[in-house]
Amino acid sequence: MRYTYAEAMTNPDYYVPLARAAEAAGFHSITIADSVAYPAESDSKYPYNEDGNREFLEDKPFIEAFVLSAAIAAATTTLRLTPFVIKLPIRPPVLVAKQASSLARLSNNRFALGVGISPWPEDFDIMGVDFARRGRRMDECIEIVRGLSTGEFFEYHGEFYDIQKIKMTPAPTEPLPILLGGHSDPALRRAVRLCDGWMHAGGDAETLDKYLARINELRSERDNPRDFEIHAVSLDAYSPDGVKRLEDKGITDALVGFRNPYVAEHDTETLEHKISMINWYGENVIAKVK
Repeated sequence: MRYTYAEAMTNPDYYVPLARAAEAAGFHSITIADSVAYPAESDSKYPYNEDGNREFLEDKPFIEAFVLSAAIAAATTTLRLTPFVIKLPIRPPVLVAKQASSLARLSNNRFALGVGISPWPEDFDIMGVDFARRGRRMDECIEIVRGLSTGEFFEYHGEFYDIQKIKMTPAPTEPLPILLGGHSDPALRRAVRLCDGWMHAGGDAETLDKYLARINELRSERDNPRDFEIHAVSLDAYSPDGVKRLEDKGITDALVGFRNPYVAEHDTETLEHKISMINWYGENVIAKVK
């Protein structure tokens, strides 16, 4: 089992010391949240909380995901950066390929590109991208990022993107992992078909088991299923016995956080408290599982 420290919407000055503390405690990676802007007016609903309210996001601090990933990479030596998740189809995929490849190369392959489709039309509007057929647009973006991150000449001619034969240098010295977040069946299909792993955004244990069963079913239908990462949120991650149960289910990475960031109130926890929780987990779970 690998362990990912999940923190978001906190004091921007905390991220580097928290990343260093997580690395020292035995965590394998850290999540990086993504948000471009907050619209003054919106009828959209947030899909990952009970009431769909998105007002908790107003005035919450988000450092741009690639910038924060680079800062943490420079301050650590072993910690992996796993954006959770980059809103890929609102961005130019060629630029994302350059950013991700550069981060992977500079960090000695410690960057995994976690991607998802933004649920909000406003994200597409402010970036000048059509919200319609966003699923197919997402497919093309993934294909382009994967092709360009190899460092070889690559061209693409699709419904949304037409890219002449180009090459990006330097490329990562290992293949860039692409992980996909999303709970819908099309998202699970996309993860298995195009990506190297799936990222779970939370929920009850029974629903997680259904997602895992569906992923296993989809992978069994492939002629040559490749290695596949599964990053999951679960209460089982907070005890050594629970970690064993997650491993038995095929989960490769446990997402571990110590507060709920999806609330209206701003984070008032001190840096010292956050580091103490990281250390508690390292001593009482990571070390004991090992």
